[in-house]
Amino acid sequence: MGEHNRTSVTEFIFLGLSQDPQTQVLLFFLFLLIYLLTVLGNLLIILLIHTDPRLHTPMYFFLRNLSFADLCFSTTTVPQELVHFLVERKTISFVGCSTQIVVLLLVGCTECALLAVMSYDRYVAVCKPLHYSTIMTHWVCVQLAAGSWASGALVSLVDATFTLRLPYQGNNIINHFFCEPPALLKLASADTYSTEMAIFAMGVIILLAPVSLILISYWNIISTVIQMQSGEGRLKVFSTCGSHLLVVVLFYGSGIFAYMRPNSKTMSEKDKMISVFYSAVTPMLNPIIYSLRNKDVKGALRRITRK
Repeated sequence: MGEHNRTSVTEFIFLGLSQDPQTQVLLFFLFLLIYLLTVLGNLLIILLIHTDPRLHTPMYFFLRNLSFADLCFSTTTVPQELVHFLVERKTISFVGCSTQIVVLLLVGCTECALLAVMSYDRYVAVCKPLHYSTIMTHWVCVQLAAGSWASGALVSLVDATFTLRLPYQGNNIINHFFCEPPALLKLASADTYSTEMAIFAMGVIILLAPVSLILISYWNIISTVIQMQSGEGRLKVFSTCGSHLLVVVLFYGSGIFAYMRPNSKTMSEKDKMISVFYSAVTPMLNPIIYSLRNKDVKGALRRITRK
């Protein structure tokens, strides 16, 4: 705790996404719409998967975890942003900032692992269909999901500890719209090299490793599909893989851009826009791309509305 006594900063002030009052009002409505769609989409999926026995399969078990992570991820940042669009002084306490970093990293990194687990599930389903039920047992799914949350917790613990143990004295203005390590490091009153190295190492584990697994899984899926004779089967798998890969590129691409680059001393407008992708846009897109397009989910939705 001695480290924290040196921390003379008790609150941080955000510069936010825009300084212009009219732009802020527009952004308020845009982010409100994004947040409502995120909450509705993800809650709907959690509800459908819970109530419909036909959706009690490995893929939907992981999707339920993903939707829960998306809800937490979005709720950690967007409601605060909505308030900040409407007030002049955008502040957060040191404790609030620390909590935001821990929760954001926990659910964000868990999502990185979950997307890799889901690509493995699809790989087994397409490339080893006859062994699917023996490989993806309920116990294996529980272990994979628990492993995803545990890896998210580990990365969050390391990144948050390294970031928050630095002294923050004097400068407390963050050129960003929420608290995360890359933005906070720019204010530290000490050398940040070891923290940057720790964050980079964690990035290799939680960003680069899952991306590699996903690309290998989809490469195998696409190779298998090309050998299929039926054009309709091909098209179905390609449309699914294509939409999944779009999310992967958006989510991991923006994450890698934010966390795996050498730390510059200033936060540019481009950096802030990149953060919007993984903090607000991806949690809204995931339910649409992964679930609401699926035949099974559409069927479950029809059954629940008929009741």
